[in-house]
Amino acid sequence: MSPIRVILKPIRRLATQKPNASLLLFIATVVAMALANSPWAVTYNTLLSHPVNFHIGNYNFFSHHGVAMTLLEFVNDALMAIFFFVIGLEIKQEVLIGELSSLRKALLPVIAAAGGMLIPVLVYVTVCGGSPGTRGAAIPMATDIAFALAVLGSLGRRIPLSLRIFLTALAVVDDIGGIIVIALFYSSGISIEPLLFSLVFLAGSYIAGKCRINSNGFYYITGFIIWLLFVESGIHPTIAGVLIAFTIPARPVIKLDEFTEEMIEYLQMLDYTEVKHSHKASVLTSSQIQVLNNVHTLADKTISPLQKIIDKLHPLVYFLILPLFAFVNAGVTFNDIALSSLAGVPLAIFLGLFVGKSVGIFLFSYLSVRLRLVMMPSGVTYKNLWGVAMLGGIGFTVSLFIANLSFATYPDVGANLLNQAKLGVFTGSFISGIAGYFILNKVQPQLSGNYPAK
Repeated sequence: MSPIRVILKPIRRLATQKPNASLLLFIATVVAMALANSPWAVTYNTLLSHPVNFHIGNYNFFSHHGVAMTLLEFVNDALMAIFFFVIGLEIKQEVLIGELSSLRKALLPVIAAAGGMLIPVLVYVTVCGGSPGTRGAAIPMATDIAFALAVLGSLGRRIPLSLRIFLTALAVVDDIGGIIVIALFYSSGISIEPLLFSLVFLAGSYIAGKCRINSNGFYYITGFIIWLLFVESGIHPTIAGVLIAFTIPARPVIKLDEFTEEMIEYLQMLDYTEVKHSHKASVLTSSQIQVLNNVHTLADKTISPLQKIIDKLHPLVYFLILPLFAFVNAGVTFNDIALSSLAGVPLAIFLGLFVGKSVGIFLFSYLSVRLRLVMMPSGVTYKNLWGVAMLGGIGFTVSLFIANLSFATYPDVGANLLNQAKLGVFTGSFISGIAGYFILNKVQPQLSGNYPAK
């Protein structure tokens, strides 16, 4: 197969499928880059700096200490808090019952993620030295799970399930590391009083979960109040999303077997002969309406608040918030990047993602297996592990987020460094994705046409 056909095959497969979150994210990125380097660049930047106002009386809910958030700040501080809220819910689910629920399951991806966070930081600091760009050392730590799994998915059934699980668990641990970094290094001017009030509401949310309060609306309202208090406290508000997620109950009020038993009783109570039919309408009796309402309530209580909220917010996050995030953050301006500056922040991020992530993930995994700390999962070899380690270098979403936190408010040179950081994130993520695809495409065996689907 020619190199051109190898490149076009996954693109053609993606194009024939329904648009997915990764495709929307990619389109939003391309549009932002095109606008930032077009005659409409001024309009684009004016849009990003437009204030967001949502007032009740004199109080603007989306403000920093009385100053209205710009659209860019609203996306990064408010909407991305919802993204981190969903990430927190998914982390909690993995810890309770998923791939991080036991030491045996979690140890390999935890060790691999540790290498994938430590080595990129060392690479970045080595390249940047003591320059102002060192503030962005955490940028290449991240893995964008949506893009990484999209590349893995482009190879279809050839990829063993164990490899997908490893990459997913690795990215979850990676997210935990990113959250810790944001909490420790990107909060300033902490105000104690709103922080204490936020802790009271967090405790209230936790107690409500223990008391089996099953209402999504209760947790949404409580979470919004906690987010407002975090904004006032000086701790980065996206951390509020994660902490709120950890208070959401993962146990339903009614277990599935209990639901089944009660459903049988309710179905027996429905008398189908009492329904009045015509070609224009169907009228139920009051007792039938009551039974069906009880069935609806019963079904609602059989799904935990954690799963209900993930199910409700997942489309919002991946089909709206993340593409919008890419649109407002991906506008790198190429005219503002001097060739002499490429050896600084852009090169440090590129090498951190492309070299640091892959070497860190693979080396730490290899050593942990050789030292018999862990066992290699079935279907995972050193060859396909190397391919997945390369996919770990797709930083994108969280890398851009940390880049914005690192440089957006840095005096004098912040805007220029942020622009350089975006270039490094794009190139490092793109080359890592391409390299990971080619490696996995080469090492994974081709399947015959009559291979049974799993």
